[in-house]
Amino acid sequence: MAGRRFDGRVAVITGAGRGLGRAYAELLAGKGAKVVVNDNGSALSGDGGDAGPAEEVAAAIAAAGGEAVACTESVVTPEGGKAIVEAALDSFGRIDVLIHNAGNNRFAPLAEIGYEDFRAVVDVHLLGAFHVVRPAFPHMLAAGYGRVVLTGSIGGLYTMPQTVNYAMAKSGMIGLCNAISIEGAEHNVKANIILPGAVTRMAEGLDISQYPPMGPELVAPVVGFLAHEDCRVSGELYVSMAGRVARAFIAESRGVYRPSWTIDEIAENFAAIRDESRQWIFPQQTGFADHMTHSFAMAQKGG
Repeated sequence: MAGRRFDGRVAVITGAGRGLGRAYAELLAGKGAKVVVNDNGSALSGDGGDAGPAEEVAAAIAAAGGEAVACTESVVTPEGGKAIVEAALDSFGRIDVLIHNAGNNRFAPLAEIGYEDFRAVVDVHLLGAFHVVRPAFPHMLAAGYGRVVLTGSIGGLYTMPQTVNYAMAKSGMIGLCNAISIEGAEHNVKANIILPGAVTRMAEGLDISQYPPMGPELVAPVVGFLAHEDCRVSGELYVSMAGRVARAFIAESRGVYRPSWTIDEIAENFAAIRDESRQWIFPQQTGFADHMTHSFAMAQKGG
């Protein structure tokens, strides 16, 4: 995307003080965007706070000739989310791009996790996304333009042990992305999800000795394109893992129709119900209606 720039655009990036968020901020700023570097500088668990990371990134962008302001508000509360968006409006007069990257980790088995540890992760990842999207969305609608990139995870699609809080938060991001995409379609407001794989401080405690190169700089260009005006897709999920870029999507098997069912008939037809050889993959924009239309058609045709 060497020729694609963000001149005149204003980008808000949460969790931009370190790792992936910093890579996004520096890339977009280097391409002409004015950036709000949001990071409350908390520990990996989400505890505490430090203005240093956000201020350091904003200063580095300025030193490189770009424009940026630091914002240390937390995404955990609606008030914090509103303040983050207002930092863009107050400093630069608009908001064109919103990248929600803020995250934290608290590992625990499902049978043992406490409610505080569960909510601490959901509050940052999923509710944090809503807290910044909600105040930003009306401004994008009014401007007739917006690009939103939410951070999901393969952990929200396939999941790992001891990550129920993270898995639920990341899979829930799909619903928010769909809502933005559907309601923003007529106003050129598009939203997509990045499923990133990169070695950052979020990988603390993992054995990465056999990992291939997978720094944040491999993910940043994917996010950069999803945040760019040339990106025409919306409501989609994109994987970026160790240099591999791919689209992830939801599919349905064609399934089996009967005018009535018993438990035994479900059991007898279960292999055909699960058969993946014939799939339905619906566009996000029309998927809800397409799902119903195709289902109804099978019923009307008797299979």
